[in-house]
Amino acid sequence: MNVVIVESPAKAKTINKYLGSDYTVLASYGHVRDLPPKDGSVKPDEDFAMSWQVDSKSQKRLTEIANAVKDADRLILATDPDREGEAISWHVLEVLQKKRVLKGKQIERVVFNAITKKSILEAMANPRELDVPLVDAYLARRALDYLVGFTLSPVLWRKLPGARSAGRVQSVALRLICDREMEIEVFRPQEYWSILANMKTPSGDMFQAGVTGFDGKKLGRLDISNETDATAIRTMLESASFKVDSVASKPARRNPAAPFTTSTLQQEASRKLGFAASRAMQVAQKLYEGVSIGGETSGLITYMRTDGVQIAGEAVDAARAVIGQDFGEKYVPEKPRIYSTKAKNAQEAHEAIRPTDLSRRPKDVARFLDPDQAKLYELIWKRTMASQMESAILERTTIEILADGSGKRANLRATGSVIRFDGFLALYQEGRDDDEDEGSKRLPAVDEGAALTAASVDGTTKAIEAAQHFTTPPPRYTEASLVKKMEELGIGRPSTYASTLQTLRDRDYVELEKKQLVPMDKGRIVTAFLESFFHRYVEFDFTASLEEQLDKISAGELSWVEVLRDFWKGFSGAVDDIKDLRVSQVIDSLNELLGPHIFPAKEDGSDPRKCPSCDSGQLSLKVSRWGAFIGCSNYPECSYTRQLGKPNGEDGEGDEGPKVLGQDPATGLDVSLRTGRFGPYVQLGEEAKPKRASLPRGWSAPDMDLDKALQLLSLPREVGPHPEDGKMISAGIGRYGPFVLHEGTYANLSSVDEVFSVGINRAVDALAEKRAKTGGRSAATPLKELGEHPDGGPINVYDGRYGPYVKHGKINATLPKDSDPKAVTLEQALELIAAKAAKGGKGKTAAKKPAAKKAAAKKPAAKKTAAKKPAAKKTATKKTAKTAVDDSSTEVPWDDAS
Repeated sequence: MNVVIVESPAKAKTINKYLGSDYTVLASYGHVRDLPPKDGSVKPDEDFAMSWQVDSKSQKRLTEIANAVKDADRLILATDPDREGEAISWHVLEVLQKKRVLKGKQIERVVFNAITKKSILEAMANPRELDVPLVDAYLARRALDYLVGFTLSPVLWRKLPGARSAGRVQSVALRLICDREMEIEVFRPQEYWSILANMKTPSGDMFQAGVTGFDGKKLGRLDISNETDATAIRTMLESASFKVDSVASKPARRNPAAPFTTSTLQQEASRKLGFAASRAMQVAQKLYEGVSIGGETSGLITYMRTDGVQIAGEAVDAARAVIGQDFGEKYVPEKPRIYSTKAKNAQEAHEAIRPTDLSRRPKDVARFLDPDQAKLYELIWKRTMASQMESAILERTTIEILADGSGKRANLRATGSVIRFDGFLALYQEGRDDDEDEGSKRLPAVDEGAALTAASVDGTTKAIEAAQHFTTPPPRYTEASLVKKMEELGIGRPSTYASTLQTLRDRDYVELEKKQLVPMDKGRIVTAFLESFFHRYVEFDFTASLEEQLDKISAGELSWVEVLRDFWKGFSGAVDDIKDLRVSQVIDSLNELLGPHIFPAKEDGSDPRKCPSCDSGQLSLKVSRWGAFIGCSNYPECSYTRQLGKPNGEDGEGDEGPKVLGQDPATGLDVSLRTGRFGPYVQLGEEAKPKRASLPRGWSAPDMDLDKALQLLSLPREVGPHPEDGKMISAGIGRYGPFVLHEGTYANLSSVDEVFSVGINRAVDALAEKRAKTGGRSAATPLKELGEHPDGGPINVYDGRYGPYVKHGKINATLPKDSDPKAVTLEQALELIAAKAAKGGKGKTAAKKPAAKKAAAKKPAAKKTAAKKPAAKKTATKKTAKTAVDDSSTEVPWDDAS
């Protein structure tokens, strides 16, 4: 009996069919061990020894594997053909050795690049040993990411409350995004003018030429910088005579792009299909594992984590045959195309991503796939086929024109291209941010010396057109352009980019807006902190250099322990240097570094840090457990605050402070629009505890007026008594949007506007639908959501059977008598919860724990149960501490279990 270990159950089922009854194929479900998320799992003082942990699910699978191996003659490790796959095989082997089930067993390592019968049988016939240098590279990366996460993140927590984590690759990627945003913010547009002449040939053909020189001086794109100069040139051209000075036509060849690597697949899937990097990898994983076609499950593409651009010889032959059939022999190049890889690590330079069977056209397999799978398969098929097609032949033409008039001369130029033979462009054209249609600027045939005239194209446009332009800032990164930039700089590995980008979004460091990566304030503060105090470790060159060392470990050229020693010596010293740094020093440094962002220059030249409320205070970055904001140095005398990244004058508050919208007819009090640390809100009056209401999603501060403000301040609104029990139904806006409420049952409304207009019939129907969905039971819904507790978790106000109370986790603290639950502040709630916790009040579940302990002390059976508690505690620790490790998730590629 032979036992084969793969990563995913989907692969296990398919491979078992190919291998037959003499083989038992079992899945590890990805990694079986990991470093426990607690300090001390990597020990620098013990040559970076690591403590590995097996979770309960993996323990069950490993037991199944061990039991199968006991009765087997041979163990075949067939995990994925990359660093992570090698590491999983190593982990499985280590566990089985500890279980002592490998004695006398033959152990082999096989790898296959595609899940097809041919690939798998060939791999089984050519086993090898475990690649130790590749495992060493995995250990080095895992230790580095762990040490950075668990060493740097606690520093962030202490010096920057509200920050979550930092990491080796994540932080450098975040710096790229933040640096680009700073470039955009400090960018000052530069005016320039373009002058285009609509030229008419003797035969009547029209084309357009641009000015390239005037009065003996060459003109670049930005050299005509004002309207006066533009008008002078245009006036001269309007009375000038034109003739063709020269015509040059040159043939050009455009070659196809190489087949997909992990990085280029992510980029093209983003550009052409709108897939996030993580989505592209998920869909590719499904195509790799295969689908059932004609009763047989087979992988549709080769392995999708690769830096290689070559494809196997038989695949090249198959591609050339299909090209000849579908396009004709003239589209088949004389010799097969050979591409060279740029990957520095030969161990990871596998075959490029391609279809396993190129005769499977996209239209043939589309009915077996879901829409996303079909789109990605078609993209991979076209890219692979195009890579073996003939080059496109173009003709690039340049016409130089001389203009004479008013004693001056000007030079003009027209350029264009014509596709003489489309070649691979008949099937596929690589997406680019600056892509242009190669055949869109065809020029007419003209002879040298021919006279031209300036003429309107359609009778409405001018013969000579002068247009004003302004330079634009560099664009924000998209996922595609960021992946490309990281690969160019040598930061991280392409197989980890998807999870790196997802981590940045999960940490609320960046957000995706119209496909662009926009840094959030939390991300900018973390980046500024690291640049100020850990600059070396977010330098692009340093990170790329470390990546090269890791590649050399994979190739067996460097010792992984030596690389870690060199890194840890400098890194731990940098952490020690900042331990005694005061938070005020950190804030001063961030104020300076983030100045253009948080204190932009004012048009009148006044001090951008002057407090608009008290005039004598200085604005500064402030940090709290709930994040960062801008506040006045005169606090508590001056309570002015605003959101980070919102200069004065935005969201309703200008240099004069709150914006008064009008007076409330009922009370005569001012209704004002303000901005706080949590965004814009409206306020009634100026008393100690004024009524306030945040602007709901979809409402903008510039559009606010008195009527809208009064509507918000009137909430919750009474809709009317319920016909069944006569109890009041109310409507309001909560954390999860607009709702109607009756006796503890909340039902969502379709829009914010409906809150102000919903009638009794619509409200009763909505409540009935909600109760039907929940089986008549109403979930406890908060009366008011106050925010996050410093230790994590929401704090809310509820209405209980014994009166209103605040809740955090299992702690319920009753509100004082006669207090208004809607007026409770977060600070008051924290005091009540702390007082209740000090008394030991945690709810019924927590109260029972000491009794269980007591029983455990008396009876052996209870003792056994009690002994399990540390395991539960460990799980809780894992959940809390996971935010400390950032690149533990970032640096581990998608495994099959995901």
